[in-house]
Amino acid sequence: MRAGFGTAVLVIRDDLEAAIRATIGARWSRGVRPALVYARQRLDDVPAGVTLPPARTKPWGTGHAVLAAASEVRGPFAVVNADDFYGRDAFTRAAGFLAAGHGGSPETFANIAYPLRDTLSAAGGVNRAVCRADGDGWLETVEEVVDIRRLADGAYAGTDPHGRPVRLAADARVSMNMWAFTPAVFALLRRGFAEFVRQAGAGQGEFLISHGIGDAVRGGEARVRLQRTHGRWLGVTYPDDRPRVETALRQLVAAGEYPERLWG
Repeated sequence: MRAGFGTAVLVIRDDLEAAIRATIGARWSRGVRPALVYARQRLDDVPAGVTLPPARTKPWGTGHAVLAAASEVRGPFAVVNADDFYGRDAFTRAAGFLAAGHGGSPETFANIAYPLRDTLSAAGGVNRAVCRADGDGWLETVEEVVDIRRLADGAYAGTDPHGRPVRLAADARVSMNMWAFTPAVFALLRRGFAEFVRQAGAGQGEFLISHGIGDAVRGGEARVRLQRTHGRWLGVTYPDDRPRVETALRQLVAAGEYPERLWG
């Protein structure tokens, strides 16, 4: 909100609504403005003519979650994971990009990207969307790489979508799902999701934001500016990550970046 964003749209499952309202919703209502609204991500929200796989129980993925929020979005907006900490500067940069306006064709979006070395866990491997950009900072490809770890020689390695080992540089830029979009993204994601659910094996897969946007970039329907940030990403992938994150948050409070009591 301090960065300039308005209404917050929280995408939830129906079975989580009571718990979310009793925790986040209750805190938010104590003087936080503007409003918090809820959007529901449902398994049966699929294109006409698509039969829901009977064994499907998990949500359709982050790309589908963005589509679930479409009815609550009125203008340019940012997307973040609810369980990641992006840092104050990242929100400021996303808001600044959107406020500047980027009309024309193709549609222009942004991703706040982080150096790979700053997003790993000492407790085990992590999955990351690895971004490659041209010399002017425009996204060329984004590829999901799984089980990324630091090797004994100080290098980094993971496995690409085809099961092949890949080595990565410490300063490789990765998407942690902080995107700056205009409502034009909904048409691109709807088309991408429709293609995804009609593919063989989609019953167990996930339609990720990186899939939909990566396809749109390759097809010349969108371009994405990779934005750097001085903000520090924090996240808990494994239980052993918690002490490190707690310490980092206390340091930010001590430095004056955040008040000790966020909820007033």
